[in-house]
Amino acid sequence: MRSRFRLGEISAVVLGFLPLTVHGAGVDGLRVWSGPESTRVVLDLSSATSHRAFSLNAPDRFVVDLSDAHVSLPVEIPAPRGFVAGIRTGARPGGDLRVVIDLTQQVSSRTFLLEPNDSYGHRLVIDLMPASSAPVVTRTPPPPKPGGRDLIIAIDAGHGGDDPGATGPNGVREKTVVLEVARRLAEEVENQRGMRPVLVRDGDYFVSHRDRMQKAHSEEADLFVSIHADAFRDRSASGATVYMLSAKGATDEAARRLAERENASDLVGGVSLSDKDDLLAGVLLDLSQSAAISASSVAGSFVIQQLRRVTRIRKSQVQQAPFLVLKSPDVPSLLIETAYISNPQEERALNDAKYQADLARSIHDGIVDYFRAHPPPGSYVAMHPPPVRQGPLRHVISRGETLSEIAERYRIRLATLKRYNEISGDVIKVGQILTIPI
Repeated sequence: MRSRFRLGEISAVVLGFLPLTVHGAGVDGLRVWSGPESTRVVLDLSSATSHRAFSLNAPDRFVVDLSDAHVSLPVEIPAPRGFVAGIRTGARPGGDLRVVIDLTQQVSSRTFLLEPNDSYGHRLVIDLMPASSAPVVTRTPPPPKPGGRDLIIAIDAGHGGDDPGATGPNGVREKTVVLEVARRLAEEVENQRGMRPVLVRDGDYFVSHRDRMQKAHSEEADLFVSIHADAFRDRSASGATVYMLSAKGATDEAARRLAERENASDLVGGVSLSDKDDLLAGVLLDLSQSAAISASSVAGSFVIQQLRRVTRIRKSQVQQAPFLVLKSPDVPSLLIETAYISNPQEERALNDAKYQADLARSIHDGIVDYFRAHPPPGSYVAMHPPPVRQGPLRHVISRGETLSEIAERYRIRLATLKRYNEISGDVIKVGQILTIPI
């Protein structure tokens, strides 16, 4: 059956009506999201229920048995997408429901139940990934480029797929606007000599937190930047906040990685911990984490200074939090809450293309400032430092000029111009000097 939607969007057709029963949990919907490396199937449930899952071969199938469950009426069956060739359901003896996912190839899988949130009710999530028996190869440093290697900036748009993130009062979704900011930031980095962007998510699909970390690690990123938009019950809350990993988050991650080191050959910057004793492995991991956290703190401070040009900063210092996506032990990592999407004014700004570009440009400038001050050895930036950015411009107001005309002339948002000059209204005077952030 021909799909009517693009990659990452849900394509569904009503295939028919199944008998309605009244016992147990109801399957109210089936949704499929597909990205370049995984496919997610979500079963929307009327209530929580237990399940059993297993794989079958020849042909390849993934089977889920839901205890005391039924399909609600009408049922929508998603069209083929990613690793999913089709989905079938059938009643089992004793009142159970069997869901069979026909696959395009052999996969590895994981399943888990999610509690209701603001957007969805109970859900059973099935993640399908390519089955791979390829051995893990320890990274070896590539030979240095004659002009210096490019710095790799991993740019992570938060949420995605069936995880919309926060939703603003007018319906703007976090997953949508942060992807636009991330794409614009990638363009800025692409245009910066000596730097190369890697988009962790470049579409509306789900990527797990550890997969986001692994993407940055496998690309040997010099910096990981995760873009988000905050939300709070008080709609007047506003401003941007920059986070790095907290000490508790680092301690928890260190304990986890040390416990699992026998099954991994490349955990810390290309150095295997699997053949080290407990003391040496702990020392190596602690040194790597400490260096990454220290670099994150410095990089975050540079980003905050540039974000001040375009938005209010809620916290003037880099904040610490145990966010899972920040837990890479060998990649400096930042999470930027660009604004409060729960604030109607900031929601409108986040949905504005020019403001998205302003945010991206300021984050890019902070990244460049950091690497100019702390260039990694052997990098292009170390051999060819970017020119120091000019300070703010000064504009003397002439007769007949308006704030909106001045903002348009310098290609900045009116709100940014007013905030930078602490102007609350629209009244200006001839001869008044404005500071123009650039």
